[in-house]
Amino acid sequence: MSVSRRALLTTAAGTAVAATSIAPPAQAAQKVPGHAAATLDATADYAVAKLRAVAPGVSGFPVGTKFEKWTYSQNGDWVGGFWPGTLWMAWLHSGEERFRTLALASAEKLAPRQDDTSTHDLGFLFYPSWVTAWRLTGDDKWRTGAIRAASSLIRRYNPKGRFIRAWGALNDPANAGRVIMDTMMNLDLLAFASSQTGDGKYLDIAVEHARTTQRNFLRPDGSTPHVYDFDPASGAPLGPGTVQGYSPASCWSRGQAWGIYGFTTIYRRTGRREFLTTARKLADFALGALSPDHVPVWDYLAPQAPHDIKDASAGRSWPVVCSTCRERPANRATARRR
Repeated sequence: MSVSRRALLTTAAGTAVAATSIAPPAQAAQKVPGHAAATLDATADYAVAKLRAVAPGVSGFPVGTKFEKWTYSQNGDWVGGFWPGTLWMAWLHSGEERFRTLALASAEKLAPRQDDTSTHDLGFLFYPSWVTAWRLTGDDKWRTGAIRAASSLIRRYNPKGRFIRAWGALNDPANAGRVIMDTMMNLDLLAFASSQTGDGKYLDIAVEHARTTQRNFLRPDGSTPHVYDFDPASGAPLGPGTVQGYSPASCWSRGQAWGIYGFTTIYRRTGRREFLTTARKLADFALGALSPDHVPVWDYLAPQAPHDIKDASAGRSWPVVCSTCRERPANRATARRR
């Protein structure tokens, strides 16, 4: 197995990161030190063994746990792309046809969501599942479905404020001006649509949304709020907020990770260094906010105990952190230490 596939599975399986890495295999292979390969292989083997045991009994899309039992969604909720994406990574690692079969069947269940204009999460849903299916099978139905989902996503764009609204149906005035950091993770679907169709409107909207996020979310120290509200009629910025974080003035760690990954991805898609600079600034803050055990707390700026609950998912952007720091030797050394 190539190092790139190994790294995808072991560092990001189950997240959008797993299927949205666009580093060429040769480039990715150079980034993984030889001494780490054995550890990554062992971790990937362990992950695949777990999937081999549980995948046949999965009845829908895993969403979360309640009383240590998985809960499922039948339509995918916002996480529906992660399960087929994880199965694809397992297939790439193991070569076992069962994972390919399950990945295709799971992705197929998301078909009705192509036309879902009520959510910004279409990138989460269709990039790990349908874009990956097209890349690995060559069946054009997956490509056209992903493009159709991108067309649904851009209907949520507010041209006055130059943002993609996060929540609510298009005809629902509630939250019409609400923007959240999570949406940075959905922009790559738009970039994909432009690259496949030759129509720049998708990428143009992604760039404008990223710039709006950059202008309004980024604090001088590199931290970010989870939410920023705008007047939906005029597009004027109103101020920060939060739903997942401790407060509007705090920094939800997973949202910070979304930002690091999202700005890095939009930089790779456009070559605009302003986005790389922003990704680095967010990464610098997150690295500096890590506790001694190097596992992120759920909110970097919340008061500690009893609020220092860990969120390992917020650390899954660190492979991207390392890549954004690679041109800066001092930061590279810091990343290695942490």
